[in-house]
Amino acid sequence: MTSSNPSPLWQPDREHIARARITRFQAWAAEHHGAPADGGYAGLHRWSVDELDTFWKAVTEFFDVRFSTPYARVLGDRSMPGAQWFPGATLNYAEHALRAADTRADEPALLYVDETHEPRPVSWSELRRQVGSLAAELRALGVRPGDRVSGYLPNIPQAVAALLATAAVGAVWTSCAPDFGARSVLDRFQQVEPVVLFAVDGYRYGGKEHDRRDTVAELRRELPTLRAVVHIPLLGTEPPEGALEWSALTSSDIAPVYEEVPFDHPLWVLYSSGTTGLPKAIVQSQGGILVEHLKQLGLHCDLGPEDRFFWYTSTGWMMWNFLVSGLLTGTTIVLYDGSPGYPDTGAQWRIAERTGATLYGTSAAYVMACRKADVHPSRDFDLSRIKCVATTGSPLPPDGFRWLHDEVRDDLWIASVSGGTDVCSCFAGAVPTLPVHIGELQAPGLGTDLQSWDPSGKPLIDEVGELVVTNPMPSMPIRFWNDPDGSRYHDSYFDTYPGAWRHGDWITLTSRGSVVIHGRSDSTLNRQGVRMGSADIYEAVERLPEIRESLVIGVEQPDGGYWMPLFVHLAPGAELDDALLGRIKQTIREELSPRHIPDEVIEVPGIPHTLTGKRIEVPVKRLLQGTPLEKAVNPGSVDNLDLLRFYEQLARDRA
Repeated sequence: MTSSNPSPLWQPDREHIARARITRFQAWAAEHHGAPADGGYAGLHRWSVDELDTFWKAVTEFFDVRFSTPYARVLGDRSMPGAQWFPGATLNYAEHALRAADTRADEPALLYVDETHEPRPVSWSELRRQVGSLAAELRALGVRPGDRVSGYLPNIPQAVAALLATAAVGAVWTSCAPDFGARSVLDRFQQVEPVVLFAVDGYRYGGKEHDRRDTVAELRRELPTLRAVVHIPLLGTEPPEGALEWSALTSSDIAPVYEEVPFDHPLWVLYSSGTTGLPKAIVQSQGGILVEHLKQLGLHCDLGPEDRFFWYTSTGWMMWNFLVSGLLTGTTIVLYDGSPGYPDTGAQWRIAERTGATLYGTSAAYVMACRKADVHPSRDFDLSRIKCVATTGSPLPPDGFRWLHDEVRDDLWIASVSGGTDVCSCFAGAVPTLPVHIGELQAPGLGTDLQSWDPSGKPLIDEVGELVVTNPMPSMPIRFWNDPDGSRYHDSYFDTYPGAWRHGDWITLTSRGSVVIHGRSDSTLNRQGVRMGSADIYEAVERLPEIRESLVIGVEQPDGGYWMPLFVHLAPGAELDDALLGRIKQTIREELSPRHIPDEVIEVPGIPHTLTGKRIEVPVKRLLQGTPLEKAVNPGSVDNLDLLRFYEQLARDRA
């Protein structure tokens, strides 16, 4: 599966390689910890997985991680799940995120951009002051280490300050974007029982204002554990009765007090897409995220104090948490709140220009949309400061690589990266010292023993297999919320290959050391880089009396497109006319989000199930991708094989 053209699209020059932080790290680790001085990235990577303890010790020393209590050893138990990192150590994530305020008080920590595209800076000292004031107020409200604090917020400076204040007091942050409907939010927040809710009155998207006060009122009613609600008047409305005002909580001028917590103390809860029931509430640790993100952002993304880091994301996606961690490297982070394509498809390039972004991250879908819309970034914008364009969410197709190379710059570092909410990081992607080949991720990440396995657990090279990680990573979940015996965690990643993490992606490891991702090996939907579950869509759509049952599938297409049809089995006498189509779309838009609206709604004679009554998603997806029926499903596991023939015929007709 390597590309037929062996010559790279981009090759870093000598100066680029010499300047990269990863080059400095390798020389330093060779001198202090016995890493190989030569052998390039491949040698460093091999050492990082063979000498896992030494590698992570080196990361903490190179980035000057401040342990308020020293650790007994780097890795206690190294089994998966259950690896224990830096037992005995205490530290605080927020303290590290705000360190640059000591030396660069007046420089911008944040650049905030809305749909006017005019950047507004928040200085390091101002961010630290707000965090200090807010942390003191949270403590006054009785928020203690381990309590959950939630945000129903867009990608605005207040969200960053609230996360950091939560971490400063040792509480646990969790957030959803305000385009999530109440049901989607409650499916997440009710699991973790927050004591504080930070909420906006609404948000702006695509040139329109969206009032969310009714949704916030519903969240307040349905979250009985809330002790306080903090009103952030993005649309300028008065606070509802009993709510606290953001401005009042952030008015004091006091330095943050940091709760020193154990390395594995929970930092935040992220959520899986909820394909089979409630979203998994994934808990990651203060120390694990701190060291993983220092490695990923400082070494792989090559970020430092001179950089400006922009990734298009929302607070409901792990890339927002990853973006905030740019602060750990002293980098200025760019927060954009608005539509990715407003007022026109080139919007994100305009933001990159106006903020002087040096690392610009987006989705593969946006790159392909720009290509289709005939956008010419380098012709229309000054993008001379961009060092790297990174993409995630879905694999960047070969045409996307070529388009970035031709339309942004021919000496552009293009980093297609792949990881997951589950580790809030990348398994493979950016390496500033390696060449870029069309359609490929540059290499697996340091400290990550990434492999492609066949069904029997045999490693494959140049062949498609399951993405497997064979050693622990510090940012792997410490647990799932409400999973007391750990069974749900175990079944999610360690059921297929005991002791090894199976992620659910099809990948190829090439003989040149690069990685090709072929999409999900399970049925998770992945729209515009945001993973989401089918269960949410079924719940919303099937409330309509005309719909007996539904099936939604996300199909990666050979041209890099993504087709998401919704199949509906109608109740007797119902008709799929324009009125019903309109109601289906309106229901999904209001209860879930505009991102969940399918590309097509197709009436079907029925929905196929397993013998235990579960909807069959993966086999239908395979049929729609052209797999023959006998290879797509075990016929003995299906309640009605004739129904699957309908989907097989549909795929033929479309082809």
